[in-house]
This record gives sequence, C-alpha cells and structure tokens, in this order.
Amino acid sequence: MENLVLEFINSIFLQLPTSSTPLGSANPWIKGIIGSTFGIVGIAIVLNLFNAVIRKKMIDQEKIKRLLKEVRSWQKERMQAFRSKDQEKIDELGKKSAYMNKMNMEVMQLNMKPMMITFAPFLLIFYLLLPHMFSYTVALSPIPLDIIPGNFFHLTCTTDDLKKQDHICNQENEMYLWSWYFLSSVAVSGIIMRVTKTSMSLD
Repeated sequence: MENLVLEFINSIFLQLPTSSTPLGSANPWIKGIIGSTFGIVGIAIVLNLFNAVIRKKMIDQEKIKRLLKEVRSWQKERMQAFRSKDQEKIDELGKKSAYMNKMNMEVMQLNMKPMMITFAPFLLIFYLLLPHMFSYTVALSPIPLDIIPGNFFHLTCTTDDLKKQDHICNQENEMYLWSWYFLSSVAVSGIIMRVTKTSMSLD
C-alpha cells in the first residue's frame, strides 16, 4: 500500500488546474473512452501484480505478520488499560513502548525494501509510457468526484474546465488519467494482495 501513496503524491502535480502540461496526449495510441477505461484498469492490475510478486520475494511474510500481531496486541491491551484507568497496567505496558516502537520501525523497513525495485519502473511507465498511450481523460464518472476541499487538484472535469476550451476535457465528470489509474489501483490492490498472500492483514 505504501506504493499507492507515493504514486499518488508523485502524480497529482501533473494534473493541477493551473498545469500547462497535464498527464496524457492529444493524439494517444489508444483512442476511445471504453478502451482507455479498461486499459488503465489492466495496467493497474499488472503493476499491482508486479509489486505483489516483488513483495513476496523480498519480504518474510510470516515475520512481518508476527511483528504486526505482537504490536497490535500490545496496542489493544494498552487501550483497554487506559479505558479501565488501570494505572498499574498502563505503567507496565509503557515500559514496552521503546521495544514496540523498534518493532514498528522494523515493519516499516521491511515494507520499504520492495520500493527499491518497484519505484523506478513505475516512474518510467507512469510518466514516459502512459502519457503517450492515453488521452488526458480516460473514464467517465456518473457523478462529480471533486470532494477534496479547495482547488488544488481535480479528480473529474468540472464545468469550469470545459469553458477553458483547451481540449483536455470533452464533457463534465470525465476522469483524468492519473485519477482513474489511482482509483483503479486502490480497487484492485487489496484483492491482489489477498490472492498473493502479501496483505498486511493478520487474517
């Protein structure tokens, strides 16, 4: 999941309302909203599978689950102690804080290892390949998705975007390339991680 956050951060600046070079092409290789919509979903699946395979090869899944189970068990026990105002238990559990922080840090380091391999290919694909393959907008939402406050960036085209006549948005609620990829990736990542048994879940 850490890759998704970094992918999102590294892509939003390309689709700022004030950007003169949004992600996408005026003459893409793949034309048509249907082909683009499913094409992006397919690419999101492939990249998430690649990430899952790398995680499976580089991370000891049993070790990370054992660490997570111990940390979460301690957090749950500590929360119960706070709720019951059991000061003796709070103090006892507090002595383990440094050890638990160390284990949390180890979990983070284990999760960061695959990024050394996956981050560079993602950048090459997302910034050098996809903008030539697809148009600026690649999907159509039935409702507006600009729920984030402010005017920092948009997920879907607005009526104001249509008035610009810059040929980026063709109709209201069209979804930008980066936003549809991001939502598609979020949608498939959980399923792929469960199927490949690389999920952070303890189930």
